[in-house]
Amino acid sequence: MLQTADPGLPPWVTRRAITVADYYKMADAGILSEQDRVELIEGQLIEMVPIGSEHASKVNNLAYLLITTLGNRAVVSVHNPVRLSNILEPEPDVAVLKPRPDRYASGHPTAADVLLLIEVADSSLDYDRLVKARLYARHGVPEFWVVNVRARIITVHRNPAGDAYTDVTDRSPLDMLDIATLPGSTMPAGEIFP
Repeated sequence: MLQTADPGLPPWVTRRAITVADYYKMADAGILSEQDRVELIEGQLIEMVPIGSEHASKVNNLAYLLITTLGNRAVVSVHNPVRLSNILEPEPDVAVLKPRPDRYASGHPTAADVLLLIEVADSSLDYDRLVKARLYARHGVPEFWVVNVRARIITVHRNPAGDAYTDVTDRSPLDMLDIATLPGSTMPAGEIFP
């Protein structure tokens, strides 16, 4: 869980945030490898929870549902970085992005490219609801879904304002889902939870 202060350090000790450039230099130097499941959150390397089969199946279901529903209207990206600031590059489970001719070969998407970010939550539910929602809202991500695997609920966050979303609703597998920035993108939520 992201902590903003270390209670074991005196208040006069200053931390140095890791930047996106530092992060990639660490990978180039072999300090980080593809086996290191970490993401850069507010200048800190945060270890990501291993992906279990239940989580993976929901991500696969979402990717299939989004690709078949959206076609060429958007790029569906799975477990790839989204650069939200110089010290924030999360790797959401699924990102729905504006189409770009190069399919993001020239650089990772930024907040301006994002239509929707999705986190599939099992053991990471509190982190996704409390930390990621705040960060995504702060950086203007227009829509964010948390797929709660255990409760079988999709929490849809829309209309970012400051550090929060002003429109937050829960959807059940019986409901239809749509992406606000993509009219006509209606999908059955039950397809996520077969």
